[in-house]
Amino acid sequence: MISKELQNALIEQLNKEYHSAYLYLGMSAYCSKEGFNGSSNWFLIQYQEEIAHGMKLFKYLEDQDVEIKLPSIEGVKVEYNSLLDVFKKALAHEQKMSKNLNILSDIAMKEKDHATYNLLQWYVTEQVEEEATLKEIRDHIKLVGDNGYGLYTIDKELSTRSFSDPTA
Repeated sequence: MISKELQNALIEQLNKEYHSAYLYLGMSAYCSKEGFNGSSNWFLIQYQEEIAHGMKLFKYLEDQDVEIKLPSIEGVKVEYNSLLDVFKKALAHEQKMSKNLNILSDIAMKEKDHATYNLLQWYVTEQVEEEATLKEIRDHIKLVGDNGYGLYTIDKELSTRSFSDPTA
């Protein structure tokens, strides 16, 4: 049985997963508005992944007979300064999510809740990949600077991303 403290923390994390999805939907909208359709696609796929992350956690909570209460999802900004700004903010967000998941893992470990700890390790591992991918994209955009052809090439590459449910 999951402790009340951990239940509440997991429900808060569930809300953060859906907030992340909402954030990426806003980033997709910004990119689309600016003509970066490949980047818009990339963020739409990221949105779908975050929904899948949320559903994985939701299902776990259901399976553990946790009474789920869904708080409001915080609104998100859809204005950015540049394509580089969007990806920098996405990376900062993922780094914040990593910290949250480490705190949750610490709580589960402290409570000797091995099932929840095991679940959270899947998320922790996923975060390593998320951060690495965003760092690479950010670095490529920094490398080309304001060069239109360089940005076009990166955007074109980002258009090839397709959704593959990471939780499956």
